Amino acid sequence: MDLSIQILPAINATLNALAGILLVSGLVLIKVRREQAHKWTMLAAFAVSSVFLACYLAYHYTLRARYGISGVPFVGPPGVRLVYLAILISHVLLAVTVPFLAGATIYLGYRDRRLKHRQLARWTWPIWLYVSITGVVIYGMLYHLYPGSLEQAIIQQKSAPAAADVSDAETSVDVATPPDAAEGIKP
Repeated sequence: MDLSIQILPAINATLNALAGILLVSGLVLIKVRREQAHKWTMLAAFAVSSVFLACYLAYHYTLRARYGISGVPFVGPPGVRLVYLAILISHVLLAVTVPFLAGATIYLGYRDRRLKHRQLARWTWPIWLYVSITGVVIYGMLYHLYPGSLEQAIIQQKSAPAAADVSDAETSVDVATPPDAAEGIKP
Protein backbone atom coordinates (compact mmCIF):
# COMPACT_ATOMS: atom_id res chain seq x y z
CA MET A 1 0.00 0.00 0.00
CA ASP A 2 1.22 3.45 -0.93
CA LEU A 3 2.46 5.40 2.11
CA SER A 4 1.02 8.65 0.73
CA ILE A 5 -2.46 7.13 0.93
CA GLN A 6 -1.93 5.91 4.49
CA ILE A 7 -0.77 9.31 5.73
CA LEU A 8 -3.61 11.34 4.17
CA PRO A 9 -6.12 10.80 7.03
CA ALA A 10 -3.61 12.27 9.52
CA ILE A 11 -2.92 15.18 7.17
CA ASN A 12 -6.66 15.75 6.80
CA ALA A 13 -7.16 15.77 10.58
CA THR A 14 -4.27 18.22 10.95
CA LEU A 15 -5.80 20.49 8.32
CA ASN A 16 -9.16 20.33 10.11
CA ALA A 17 -7.51 21.19 13.43
CA LEU A 18 -5.61 24.09 11.84
CA ALA A 19 -8.83 25.40 10.26
CA GLY A 20 -10.50 25.25 13.68
CA ILE A 21 -7.64 27.20 15.30
CA LEU A 22 -7.79 29.80 12.53
CA LEU A 23 -11.56 30.13 12.91
CA VAL A 24 -11.30 30.77 16.65
CA SER A 25 -8.41 33.20 16.05
CA GLY A 26 -10.45 35.01 13.41
CA LEU A 27 -13.35 35.43 15.82
CA VAL A 28 -11.07 36.74 18.57
CA LEU A 29 -9.44 39.17 16.13
CA ILE A 30 -12.73 40.69 15.00
CA LYS A 31 -13.94 40.95 18.61
CA VAL A 32 -10.88 43.11 19.40
CA ARG A 33 -11.50 45.10 16.18
CA ARG A 34 -8.42 43.94 14.30
CA GLU A 35 -10.21 43.85 10.95
CA GLN A 36 -7.25 43.30 8.64
CA ALA A 37 -5.87 40.47 10.78
CA HIS A 38 -9.39 38.97 10.93
CA LYS A 39 -9.68 39.16 7.15
CA TRP A 40 -6.37 37.40 6.50
CA THR A 41 -6.96 34.80 9.20
CA MET A 42 -10.37 33.89 7.80
CA LEU A 43 -8.95 33.72 4.27
CA ALA A 44 -6.25 31.41 5.62
CA ALA A 45 -8.96 29.25 7.26
CA PHE A 46 -10.76 29.06 3.91
CA ALA A 47 -7.52 28.13 2.13
CA VAL A 48 -6.72 25.42 4.69
CA SER A 49 -10.26 24.05 4.42
CA SER A 50 -9.93 24.05 0.63
CA VAL A 51 -6.67 22.09 0.81
CA PHE A 52 -8.39 19.69 3.23
CA LEU A 53 -11.24 19.18 0.76
CA ALA A 54 -8.81 18.47 -2.09
CA CYS A 55 -6.86 15.96 0.05
CA TYR A 56 -10.06 14.33 1.32
CA LEU A 57 -11.45 13.88 -2.19
CA ALA A 58 -8.10 12.61 -3.50
CA TYR A 59 -7.89 10.08 -0.65
CA HIS A 60 -11.36 8.66 -1.19
CA TYR A 61 -11.06 8.71 -4.98
CA THR A 62 -7.76 6.83 -4.78
CA LEU A 63 -9.15 4.25 -2.35
CA ARG A 64 -12.10 3.61 -4.66
CA ALA A 65 -10.08 3.60 -7.90
CA ARG A 66 -7.12 1.51 -6.70
CA TYR A 67 -8.61 -0.74 -4.06
CA GLY A 68 -12.39 -0.68 -4.55
CA ILE A 69 -13.12 0.55 -1.01
CA SER A 70 -14.48 3.82 0.31
CA GLY A 71 -12.57 3.98 3.59
CA VAL A 72 -11.74 2.27 6.86
CA PRO A 73 -14.75 0.73 8.59
CA PHE A 74 -15.53 1.71 12.18
CA VAL A 75 -14.73 -1.28 14.42
CA GLY A 76 -15.79 0.02 17.84
CA PRO A 77 -18.51 -1.52 20.02
CA PRO A 78 -22.18 -1.08 18.97
CA GLY A 79 -22.97 1.62 21.56
CA VAL A 80 -19.98 3.70 20.52
CA ARG A 81 -20.81 3.01 16.87
CA LEU A 82 -24.12 4.84 17.34
CA VAL A 83 -22.29 7.86 18.75
CA TYR A 84 -19.76 7.66 15.90
CA LEU A 85 -22.52 7.51 13.28
CA ALA A 86 -24.39 10.44 14.85
CA ILE A 87 -21.23 12.53 14.75
CA LEU A 88 -20.36 11.35 11.24
CA ILE A 89 -23.81 12.02 9.78
CA SER A 90 -24.09 15.50 11.31
CA HIS A 91 -20.52 16.23 10.20
CA VAL A 92 -21.16 15.20 6.59
CA LEU A 93 -24.49 17.01 6.30
CA LEU A 94 -23.05 20.23 7.66
CA ALA A 95 -19.74 19.88 5.77
CA VAL A 96 -21.63 20.03 2.49
CA THR A 97 -22.81 23.54 3.39
CA VAL A 98 -19.46 24.97 4.48
CA PRO A 99 -17.94 25.85 1.07
CA PHE A 100 -21.11 27.71 0.08
CA LEU A 101 -21.62 29.45 3.42
CA ALA A 102 -17.95 30.36 3.78
CA GLY A 103 -17.71 31.54 0.18
CA ALA A 104 -20.80 33.73 0.53
CA THR A 105 -19.62 35.12 3.87
CA ILE A 106 -16.19 35.95 2.44
CA TYR A 107 -17.79 37.54 -0.61
CA LEU A 108 -19.99 39.79 1.56
CA GLY A 109 -16.96 40.81 3.62
CA TYR A 110 -14.94 41.49 0.47
CA ARG A 111 -17.75 43.67 -0.92
CA ASP A 112 -17.87 45.52 2.41
CA ARG A 113 -21.48 44.56 3.02
CA ARG A 114 -20.87 44.39 6.76
CA LEU A 115 -24.40 43.88 8.04
CA LYS A 116 -25.09 40.96 5.68
CA HIS A 117 -21.59 39.62 6.32
CA ARG A 118 -22.18 39.59 10.09
CA GLN A 119 -25.65 38.08 9.74
CA LEU A 120 -24.41 35.21 7.60
CA ALA A 121 -21.24 34.75 9.68
CA ARG A 122 -23.43 34.07 12.73
CA TRP A 123 -24.51 30.88 10.93
CA THR A 124 -21.35 30.12 8.99
CA TRP A 125 -18.82 30.33 11.80
CA PRO A 126 -20.37 27.80 14.23
CA ILE A 127 -21.17 25.34 11.44
CA TRP A 128 -17.66 25.62 10.02
CA LEU A 129 -16.10 25.23 13.48
CA TYR A 130 -18.31 22.22 14.27
CA VAL A 131 -17.28 20.56 11.00
CA SER A 132 -13.59 21.24 11.72
CA ILE A 133 -13.78 19.86 15.27
CA THR A 134 -15.88 16.82 14.41
CA GLY A 135 -13.50 16.04 11.54
CA VAL A 136 -10.73 15.64 14.10
CA VAL A 137 -13.01 13.67 16.44
CA ILE A 138 -13.99 11.27 13.63
CA TYR A 139 -10.32 10.78 12.74
CA GLY A 140 -9.49 10.07 16.39
CA MET A 141 -12.31 7.55 16.77
CA LEU A 142 -11.59 5.81 13.46
CA TYR A 143 -7.78 5.64 13.56
CA HIS A 144 -6.78 5.85 17.24
CA LEU A 145 -9.58 5.07 19.70
CA TYR A 146 -10.90 2.07 17.70
CA PRO A 147 -8.33 1.68 14.95
CA GLY A 148 -9.51 -0.02 11.81
CA SER A 149 -7.05 -1.32 9.27
CA LEU A 150 -6.97 -0.02 5.72
CA GLU A 151 -5.16 -3.19 4.67
CA GLN A 152 -7.84 -5.37 6.30
CA ALA A 153 -10.59 -3.38 4.51
CA ILE A 154 -8.82 -3.97 1.19
CA ILE A 155 -8.44 -7.70 1.89
CA GLN A 156 -12.11 -7.98 2.85
CA GLN A 157 -13.13 -6.12 -0.30
CA LYS A 158 -11.03 -8.39 -2.49
CA SER A 159 -12.40 -11.56 -0.89
CA ALA A 160 -16.05 -10.39 -0.79
CA PRO A 161 -16.70 -10.54 -4.56
CA ALA A 162 -15.16 -14.03 -4.80
CA ALA A 163 -17.42 -15.31 -2.02
CA ALA A 164 -20.45 -13.67 -3.66
CA ASP A 165 -19.54 -15.26 -7.03
CA VAL A 166 -19.37 -18.72 -5.46
CA SER A 167 -22.70 -18.36 -3.68
CA ASP A 168 -24.32 -16.96 -6.84
CA ALA A 169 -23.00 -19.89 -8.88
CA GLU A 170 -24.40 -22.38 -6.36
CA THR A 171 -27.88 -20.85 -6.34
CA SER A 172 -28.32 -19.82 -9.96
CA VAL A 173 -29.95 -21.89 -12.66
CA ASP A 174 -29.35 -21.33 -16.34
CA VAL A 175 -32.67 -20.09 -17.75
CA ALA A 176 -31.85 -21.58 -21.16
CA THR A 177 -31.65 -25.09 -19.67
CA PRO A 178 -34.94 -26.96 -19.18
CA PRO A 179 -35.81 -27.49 -15.48
CA ASP A 180 -35.41 -31.28 -15.58
CA ALA A 181 -31.94 -30.96 -17.15
CA ALA A 182 -30.93 -28.48 -14.46
CA GLU A 183 -31.86 -31.02 -11.81
CA GLY A 184 -29.88 -33.77 -13.52
CA ILE A 185 -32.96 -35.77 -14.51
CA LYS A 186 -32.82 -37.36 -17.93
CA PRO A 187 -36.00 -37.83 -19.97
